[in-house]
Amino acid sequence: MALNLDLVGKEWEGAGRRWTSTDTILYALGVGAGAEDPSAELAFTTENSHDVAQQVLPTFAVMLGGRAAMPPLGDFDISQVLHAEQSVTLHGPLPVEGASRIRSRVVGFYDKGPNAIAVIEGTVTDADSGALLAEVRSGTFIRGEGGFGGERGPATPWERPERAPDHTVTYRTRPDQALLYRLSGDRNPLHSDPWLADKAGFDRPILHGLCSYGFTGRALLHTVCDSDPARFGSMSVRFASPVLPGAELSVLIWEDGDTCRFQTTAAGTVVLDRGVFTKRV
Repeated sequence: MALNLDLVGKEWEGAGRRWTSTDTILYALGVGAGAEDPSAELAFTTENSHDVAQQVLPTFAVMLGGRAAMPPLGDFDISQVLHAEQSVTLHGPLPVEGASRIRSRVVGFYDKGPNAIAVIEGTVTDADSGALLAEVRSGTFIRGEGGFGGERGPATPWERPERAPDHTVTYRTRPDQALLYRLSGDRNPLHSDPWLADKAGFDRPILHGLCSYGFTGRALLHTVCDSDPARFGSMSVRFASPVLPGAELSVLIWEDGDTCRFQTTAAGTVVLDRGVFTKRV
């Protein structure tokens, strides 16, 4: 097994994704919208409610990219791969339906001792108008692929504020949350197949990191953006611990002007860490 280190710095461009009104609704349901009160988030879960225009949850942007025509990052078992970090920057509300193009770049492979992290960033544009929709950046944790003598990667300072959170938002995930979320496009069997989950060292399939990310994005949207996608700027996190479907997620938010720091916990364990959110003004 080996990483494809020659990919560092190279770029690829190609089709991203075509989506419909139904896709954006399915994504919203997949990250818990309407689960506790079906009438509370109709702008994101319906397309034909009286006097309610359909809108798109901003974190749907992470589903619009892909990796264009990029070759595989290396030759390794999918059971050894986990999502390590994710960020997204929005340039305005996402259209309810459309098509995207993506320009992707491998930022680097970072050596974390026995393990490795691959970082990829992409620019998502509207396929028809060319308008910039979002910028995305993700880190993939690959077990057993470190030790190749590379750099450890940049360190970004982050400290939990020494005061109680300004807001705490709690959502409960469904036992079948991963089965619902995977319909938005992430069909990694780690989140549905007990055999693969056991091979990866888990008692049962775990929730997608990006599903927890979407739940957290909803909390930030409704709490600090007055539920207005136009005010949703950027959101970055590090995935700290796996989440089992059915868990209760609590999002702890500390406001500082147009910037927030946040963590998401499950049963007292931090599962999304080093969170930074900025509002668009």
